[in-house]
Amino acid sequence: MAITAGGNLNSVPSPTKATLEDNYLDLASSAGQGWAQQYVPDLMEKEAEVFGPRTISGFLAQVGAEEAMTADQVVWSEQGRLHLSYKGHIANATQQTGNSNEEGGTFEIDTDIDGNAVGTSAIDHGVRVNDMVLVADASATARGLVTDVTNDQVSIALYDAGNSTATFANAGLAAGSGDSATLLVYGSEFKKGDSYNGQASRQANEPQFKSFQNKPIIMKDYYEVSGSDASRIGWVEVSSEGGASGYLWYLKAESDTRARFTDYIEMAMLESKKTVAANSKVDAFLGTDGTTLTGTEGLFAAIEDRGNITTGVTGVNAATDLAEFDAILAEFDKQGAIEENMLFVNRATSLAIDDMLASMNSYGAGGTSYGVFDNSEDMALNLGFSGFRRGSYDFYKSDFRYLNDKATRGGINERDTVNAIRGVIIPAGSSSVYDQTVGSAVRRPLLHVRFRASQTDDRRMKTWVTGSVGAATSALDAMQLHFLTERCLVVQGANNFMLLK
Repeated sequence: MAITAGGNLNSVPSPTKATLEDNYLDLASSAGQGWAQQYVPDLMEKEAEVFGPRTISGFLAQVGAEEAMTADQVVWSEQGRLHLSYKGHIANATQQTGNSNEEGGTFEIDTDIDGNAVGTSAIDHGVRVNDMVLVADASATARGLVTDVTNDQVSIALYDAGNSTATFANAGLAAGSGDSATLLVYGSEFKKGDSYNGQASRQANEPQFKSFQNKPIIMKDYYEVSGSDASRIGWVEVSSEGGASGYLWYLKAESDTRARFTDYIEMAMLESKKTVAANSKVDAFLGTDGTTLTGTEGLFAAIEDRGNITTGVTGVNAATDLAEFDAILAEFDKQGAIEENMLFVNRATSLAIDDMLASMNSYGAGGTSYGVFDNSEDMALNLGFSGFRRGSYDFYKSDFRYLNDKATRGGINERDTVNAIRGVIIPAGSSSVYDQTVGSAVRRPLLHVRFRASQTDDRRMKTWVTGSVGAATSALDAMQLHFLTERCLVVQGANNFMLLK
């Protein structure tokens, strides 16, 4: 079945500050008779709201908070993992001839478990002599004791055989390359009276400090109307999402500008990203010194950089069956394991999840009785679900208008189906951080907005009027309404977020 969208819609704002021949009724051109016609048309003064609620803002208000800041950037730190686990490969699967430690093989560390590179010029990992480790590849797992450590290589003697020549090879592990094996430290064992004091390879492990930062961006917009246009009325009774109504056309234009700017604020927090390298043309255009990146990191960019991405089983609609959700749960188990999560998805994915949940009902094939009640012929059939529980995780589903509207992300997704964003999973959690302004540790949502503000100037959402219309502030025979904000988004614990593509 093919669906053809309606055309000839008033879908693009006009930059002209006046009524035009195509946006008001011209009786002079009616059937070529003009005012000479003897019949008066029935004028419908009220402007029809054919696009429903046109704004998309409100998403961040549901899942986060807003806080003030007084700096050019916001910096936060996140805990590292507690346990030591590394990816790498078995460099040697046989015993080293003449080695007094009689190791069963050598494991070469490439990265930590999250893929961060481990240096080779010095010991840049936490594995130490006398550590007990598990070593696994695609075919086997072996237990061993670390006997020697160099910059990126670990010599291991195996517990898995009862002689001094036990090797990775006879334990079922083979030499490989890349990230073909994993090493996990699970304890240590020492002989009586042994001490690790003075052992260079038994240094103390320090917590890994990792910080992140984001910078606010300045957003501006304005609307201008001449004094003459502000004082004349039209025959169309306008209305807007902001509550403006009446026969003054500039009220409509001003309200639309404000609503559009409010949406831009939210869209920028979702879509923005920083320039890739300093001295880019964007940096030069915005007049930076060439060493500071411009732009800001939005939600989607943060998840793509530090979070998780799923493309779904079919590669078209993400999260459409329990197999995909089970894979999502397995990934969340590896991360923070936050039990309550919110799903904000587009229409196609929302319906796919409903179908997935409906198919779990034993009567789903007949399409007669899924939901929280037994359907009868006199009762409306509920074909949608607002949430579900799988394993130890609760998911609450909501439609994301931004991903559906053709004039926003919905139109982009329709064009680029390969990289289309179908939804996002956001944890309903918070983190404890030290707030310099408050002077103590406070709990904040993992997702929150920081805006510039001080006792002198609050730049959360500034609005001011200049000109000679109304309260005169200048000799300009016009009214100018200005909008400004300076803000950025903070995504803490992005490893607990999931982007559906």
